[in-house]
Amino acid sequence: MSTEHDRGRPGRALRAAGRYRGLVALGVVLLLGAVVSPRNLKTGQSVFLTATNQSNVLFEYAEYGLLAVGMTLVILTAGIDLSVGSVLGFVATLFSYLLIARGWALPSAIAVGLLGGTACGLVSGILVSRLRLQPFVATLAMMVAARGAAKMVSGGIKIAHGARPWYAVQDAPPPIFEWMTMPAAGGWLRPVTVTFLVTILLMALVVRYTRFGRHLYAIGGNEEAARLSGVHVTRAKLLAYVLCGLTAAMAGICNACHMGYGDPEAGFTYELDAIAAVVIGGTSLMGGRGGVMLTLVGTLIIGYANKILSLIGWQEAQRLLAKGTIIVLAVVIQETRRHR
Repeated sequence: MSTEHDRGRPGRALRAAGRYRGLVALGVVLLLGAVVSPRNLKTGQSVFLTATNQSNVLFEYAEYGLLAVGMTLVILTAGIDLSVGSVLGFVATLFSYLLIARGWALPSAIAVGLLGGTACGLVSGILVSRLRLQPFVATLAMMVAARGAAKMVSGGIKIAHGARPWYAVQDAPPPIFEWMTMPAAGGWLRPVTVTFLVTILLMALVVRYTRFGRHLYAIGGNEEAARLSGVHVTRAKLLAYVLCGLTAAMAGICNACHMGYGDPEAGFTYELDAIAAVVIGGTSLMGGRGGVMLTLVGTLIIGYANKILSLIGWQEAQRLLAKGTIIVLAVVIQETRRHR
């Protein structure tokens, strides 16, 4: 009897570790960072553990995190959105063009930027949910179209103050650019970071406590069964893509503020990092399993891993190889669990 009990406890421990593998992985990364990162010569404290470093990681990966939040909603339905990086670039360009080139008021520029990204998500959602195109194909088309739209708006150049003589803003970037990226809340939390954290909290509540969230899981688990159960599959999938476009638009505005200009090439390959954050956090690419807070964990794992590798002197090529290895391991673990 005791033998069976002893066998059961390791089994339960392993199942718990598998269920919370994202948190386990985050704990391992934090421990690794504390051990291997350089130490301050005066205090002896690990550079990785400083409040400044934590602030920098959150700030640097806020844009990726915003993309990953919307991506989570889509992946829960067993879909994918390859266009989020291009939508980010389009909105960053559009927002900067209205604010810098045309001299629009800030609220109007923000509203049009958000509407532009939402419209991109709406088109992708219609193609996927109503016209029944494969998400890969539909969002690949939107990825190309959004990038082209960004270049049309910008005329092929970065939109910065004084870039052209007819721009309304010539002398200095708009004040919002500096305000969004300046430390606040005790000197370490920036408005861009707050935007990301508030968005992920709101989306987590929506997914966990609303009918829409339950429908996402049902569709990802078995779309036909969900439809027969009375779930309005078309509407739920459409809304998922719309929200994905909205969060990409928010990331685009944050990117423009972060960079200080609107770049039509901004967001290139960002969709890969967004997908990686979702998968590493523990949301299944097959749909129906996962959650938004897991995406926060995945974003932090990527951010901290990159920061550790940077602190110990790894070059970008080596960091990319390491990131690819982490993604493969995360997917392998998912597949192993799914086939048990």
